[in-house]
Amino acid sequence: MAQSVKLNFSAPRRGLPPKHFADLSHDERVAKLAELGLPKFRAKQLAQHYYVHYTNNVEDMTDVPASARQDIQDALFPELMTPIKHSGTDDGETTKSLWRLHDGTLLESVLMRYPGRATLCISSQAGCGMACPFCATGQGGLDRNLSTAEIVEQVRNAAKEMAAEGGRLSNIVFMGMGEPLANYKRVVQAVRQITAPAPFGFGMSMRNVTVSTVGVAPAIRKLADEDLSCTLAVSLHTPDDELRDTLVPINNRWSVEEVLDAARYYVDKTSRRVSIEYALIRDKNDQDFRADMLGRKLHQALGSKVHVNVIPLNPTPGSEWDAAPKARQDEFVRRVQAQGVPCTVRDTKGQEIAAACGQLAAEERDEDSGDAKEPAGV
Repeated sequence: MAQSVKLNFSAPRRGLPPKHFADLSHDERVAKLAELGLPKFRAKQLAQHYYVHYTNNVEDMTDVPASARQDIQDALFPELMTPIKHSGTDDGETTKSLWRLHDGTLLESVLMRYPGRATLCISSQAGCGMACPFCATGQGGLDRNLSTAEIVEQVRNAAKEMAAEGGRLSNIVFMGMGEPLANYKRVVQAVRQITAPAPFGFGMSMRNVTVSTVGVAPAIRKLADEDLSCTLAVSLHTPDDELRDTLVPINNRWSVEEVLDAARYYVDKTSRRVSIEYALIRDKNDQDFRADMLGRKLHQALGSKVHVNVIPLNPTPGSEWDAAPKARQDEFVRRVQAQGVPCTVRDTKGQEIAAACGQLAAEERDEDSGDAKEPAGV
């Protein structure tokens, strides 16, 4: 077994924000409004403003009685996230947002625009406890879980931004900071709001929502039983336990075989194809024999219901890890495809602003010196 690495599955309970509209069920919203002396139809009215018009400012809700607006604002729409910095690259097509939460915790989300669609990469935790050595987020450790509303607010802000540009937010990927299935309940609640028809959700297609995991096998099976049909993405990174114990330390708890068995269960329950994420690292996991092994194992476990996304490793400051050369990458893809498994290279965006896969660290940097500052209040 590989060297012992401490994994943090349970985030500290400190710092969770006040309850927000997006944390509550419809009945809970009705009850909260009743406490304010307001009728239950106001709950649907507020949902229309929040999920359809993307506003959380009650003063802008002109069909709400002026005398009740401040009470509603205080009770249901506390400010959860303050924008600290927006960075752009790819000719403005990619923007990374740094947010400060109510307790000073920092998190990042990334909005990527493509022809005809826009994808938001959102965070489910502040930091990550999975300790993958090639990932900046994992090396920073776990601060805390995000609340449901803190997850949903990332979506609302991006949807509002796209609407202002005359576009539409079409895809959500839980591939930002954190292990989504380690914050299971809140992530599932957020997925339901993202996909619920208006005015009770953003009305996005379940097929356009991707939940990623490094391989929390029991939670994959639990997700399969949720009657959802979102895309499951498994960050495998190598097909053999010997190396994966080091690259993805959670493998010491759930082996490659167990993870793929859980992925097969997800396929059987949802009929959805599973995406396998594979960060290709020079001289670590890019060998021909690993490409062959990956293709064989995936074909055996998942048949035609799988697709491999090869991700050129994105650099992080001071890391010993580096991307595999292009020729090696191309040969790796060819060999996986030769086993009958679809395999493509992901179009990586945002490297220049540390917004690509594995680069999110949620650091506030001094604009003049480039030095990282300590998050306020942490």
